Amino acid sequence: MLLFLNPTRFGTVKNYFPIGNLFFDHHLLYFRRERPKSDKMDHLHPEIKHVAIAGNIGAGKTTLSTKLAKHFGWDVHYEDTTDNPYLGDFYKDMPRWSFNLQIYFLNSRYRQVLDIRRGEKTVIQDRSIYEDAHIFAPNLHEMGLMSHRDFDNYIRLFELMTQQISPPDLMIYLKADISTLVSHIESRGRDYESTMSIDYLKKLNQKYNKWIEGYKEGNLMIIDANTVDFANNPEDLGQVINQVQGELHGLFRTS
Repeated sequence: MLLFLNPTRFGTVKNYFPIGNLFFDHHLLYFRRERPKSDKMDHLHPEIKHVAIAGNIGAGKTTLSTKLAKHFGWDVHYEDTTDNPYLGDFYKDMPRWSFNLQIYFLNSRYRQVLDIRRGEKTVIQDRSIYEDAHIFAPNLHEMGLMSHRDFDNYIRLFELMTQQISPPDLMIYLKADISTLVSHIESRGRDYESTMSIDYLKKLNQKYNKWIEGYKEGNLMIIDANTVDFANNPEDLGQVINQVQGELHGLFRTS
């Protein structure tokens, strides 16, 4: 289910801040800011266990995961890029290391989901398990950077693993144009990303758009990362927090 606020209940659109098809009343921000520390989403809705942030490389997943976790009192499961033994080699020689890298990420995210469902706290996950199978692995295969044999083996393993887990209670997708992605990538200055091509990012973005249009595994929220600067603009971050809270309340008020 894709959740949107209804802009017709707010009056004229010009008075409200847009995120794609979403519209927010700036005057509603104080409701979250004034809640006491104990009034967290875990306390309000213990059923909520898993929120995932999806988006292309450089979309802002880690930043938003950190900020939402701090506000709501959630734990964070970050994408394993610091200790990943394959990532640097992959960007230097994609055909050689593509399968190894995707298996590593698949295993890491699968373990994260199992830990989330077994645990007692709400966790926000930096990138979902679905993105590897629907975006990154198919893209590598189509570009000739992963053999058909390896790709088939990977997909079979993914299908087996996902039969044993539940989708996130809420998927938040950060939609970003190539210029936004490149700007973010350059600003963080990771050495292993310096050799990444624009063509590679474009292909990933095309697959992301196709995947998110057909996403039916669970509830979905879309944020336009081209216009919403949650990293540096407190007002923009407040609007995102307000919408996340509203959607989570809506999910479990009717369940």
